[in-house]
Amino acid sequence: MSATLLIWGAGAIGGTIGAYLARAGHDVLLVDSAADHVAAMQQHGLAIEGPIEAFTTTVRAVTPEQVEGQFDRILLCVKAHHTEAATRMVQPHLAPGGYIASFQNGLNELVIGAIVGPASVLGAFVNFGADYLGPGKILYGGRGACVIGEVDHPVTSRVTALRDQLAVFEHEAIVTDDIMGYLWGKLGYGALLFATALTDDSIADVLDDPAYRAILTATAREATAVALTRGVTPRGFNGFDPAAFAPGGSPGAIAASFDAMVAFNRRSAKTHSGIWRDLAVRKRRTEVDAQLGPIVSEGRAVGVATPVMARLIERIHAIEEGRPLARSNLLELAA
Repeated sequence: MSATLLIWGAGAIGGTIGAYLARAGHDVLLVDSAADHVAAMQQHGLAIEGPIEAFTTTVRAVTPEQVEGQFDRILLCVKAHHTEAATRMVQPHLAPGGYIASFQNGLNELVIGAIVGPASVLGAFVNFGADYLGPGKILYGGRGACVIGEVDHPVTSRVTALRDQLAVFEHEAIVTDDIMGYLWGKLGYGALLFATALTDDSIADVLDDPAYRAILTATAREATAVALTRGVTPRGFNGFDPAAFAPGGSPGAIAASFDAMVAFNRRSAKTHSGIWRDLAVRKRRTEVDAQLGPIVSEGRAVGVATPVMARLIERIHAIEEGRPLARSNLLELAA
């Protein structure tokens, strides 16, 4: 066993958190499958850029095949569609009685728990703005909510201990006994981000455009309806108010939520989502099936129709296959 905090995935989320912890003197080991990123961190340190802080800190970094030993605490910070493969790779390094905390987007805690057992999983919800810029460089563009909790249990000492450690990164991090409420809230907001990624416009510009608000509202309503029918009340954060998009939500509440989300995103140096970056810059597959797919499948299971979500997934896949990013994609979704 080891007192080291293992962070598996040193991109936008894992790299940002790891850099802050390492700078504060915490014992952290970063793991990433990109050999050039690991080499840059080993040789030059990990550089955090952006308006909040700009610094370079020495970090310990290795590739997956170089990891040795077992660890009591592991943060899994890979893309949602890599969760199963990454969990199977990290499983031999999980110490008995230890945990894997999912610092990802989606309902990945359930995937991890199916492999290592539910008792070995912590849930986490993060909404800070960050982007992987290149080997050894990460943009930390804007602060956001950070919440940690047990998946199916009240708050425990291991949850509060992790929150306390993360305070050097986000001093307003909180613990909760309703992490699934936050994760379903993020699914609703995440669906909006996928919709904004159909265009080349910024997140704030799309959310602020009256021409798009009807289809964006329909998107968030589907995700919220599925959660509520499953017995989960989505939690709000950073301007996103799930109650506004619930059945019976008033036009005034919807408009207020959009305006608050626009204001939140205007403050961030990260103008576009990681989804957009995958499509427009890195030219690779997104997390759409792993994030939005469960909304469709869960909706089918509980009898809630999700036609907008299904069409949104189809359009993201079309862009992955070469369709250009354009406002017309979002307008066609509305049609």
